This record gives sequence, structure tokens and C-alpha cells, in this order.
Amino acid sequence: MAPEPALCRNWMNSIGMNQVIVQSREGVVLAGGGPFGAALLARARGFAPRIVAADGGADRLLRLGVEPEAVIGDFDSITAEAQARLKGRLFPIAEQATTDFDKALRSVSAPFVLGIGFSGARVDHGLAVLNTLLRHEDRRCLILSPQDVTFLAPPEMEMDLPPGTRLSLFPMRPVAGESEGLRWPIGGIRFAPDGAIGTSNETSARRVRLRFDAPGMLVILPLTRLRAALAGLRLL
Repeated sequence: MAPEPALCRNWMNSIGMNQVIVQSREGVVLAGGGPFGAALLARARGFAPRIVAADGGADRLLRLGVEPEAVIGDFDSITAEAQARLKGRLFPIAEQATTDFDKALRSVSAPFVLGIGFSGARVDHGLAVLNTLLRHEDRRCLILSPQDVTFLAPPEMEMDLPPGTRLSLFPMRPVAGESEGLRWPIGGIRFAPDGAIGTSNETSARRVRLRFDAPGMLVILPLTRLRAALAGLRLL
């Protein structure tokens, strides 16, 4: 079998909007410029060994002693020092219509992406990340923070979670669904961003089943349940 291509060639000029830069048969950690520490990075790397940076995320990785295999973004926040150190791994996308997270996510082809450094710094940045998850539902991505793991729900999923686990649902579009194993079942509720939401629910049984009639529901679990989330998404 031919070796897996790690990267497309380093482009001298800005690349196209939909160019795949990183191809992987394994999960990929995507590091953003927001706060994250060694513990969160180590947890993510335990499931996704390959590491890519979105713009200024490269500086945060370097401060933790980790070099990304590629840096993707408009390069308005990465330092000159980081650019010099990572020469040959820089992939600029100059357009300003999308965020660096969007640019990087759509440029990675992998079974799944674990995003770190994309929540907790600014509310507007966090909202933009959630918007990108919805627009790129073909890219299976989970956003990690020191407390939570957030992902876009598929039409159906099952998870093995201890009873009493916090499980929040937040609709990004109007959506309805059914559930088994939740303390407060969701059947008969029409969720919407400006209507009913499902935060601070919790599991009542070990096996949780969720079904939705349309894409657009975010699932938020404690970070300690990352493995269960990946298994429920059939990524492990």
C-alpha cells in the first residue's frame, strides 16, 4: 500500500477556498488561538495524534513544545517568529469572509477533528465556531473546552453514559426529536434558537438514544465523556 500523503505541497500563494491541505486516516487535533493548556492538548492527542493549527493556534502549540504539521488561516494573528520556525508548513487563505476555524476545518479531510482553543476567549468567536459546525456538517468535528465537549448531533445516535451525566441540547435551527434514557424526554418538543432549548438535562439510564428530524442540534457533554461521544458517533 502506498504511504498516506501527509500534506499537499506548500503553496507559495494563497490557496483556493476548498483545497484539501491535510489528509488523514486518523483523527486530527485542530488548535485555535484561544486559551488551552497542556492537559487539554494531551487529552485530545490521546484520540487524534495528528496536529494542525489555525493561524495563532500555532503560537500556543509552540509554547507547549508542540509543532503542528500545518498552519492554515489568514495569518493575521500568528507571530513572525512562529512563521519563521514553521516555514514550509504555512498554508495561507487570504479571503476574509470566513473565520480561521472555518478555513482550517474545510481544509482537513479526516474521520474526525477535535478542536481546542476555540471556546472561552470571546463570545463572538465562540458563536462563529458553532455556526461553522452547522455549515460544515460533513466534517465531523467536536469542540473541546476544559469543561465540555460540543458537537453537532447526527440524525440518530446512542451513547453509553453513567446515569446523572449532564447532557445539554441546544438547537441551531428548528428541530424536533425523540429520546430514551434522559431524565426529561424531548419527544413532542419543537426546539428552536429563539424558542425551547434543552440545556441541563441529564441521563437517567446508562444507554441514551437520541433521534432528530433535521440537522441542527448541538449536544454538549462533560469533557470527561469525550470517549463516549466519539463512540456514539461511531468514530472509535
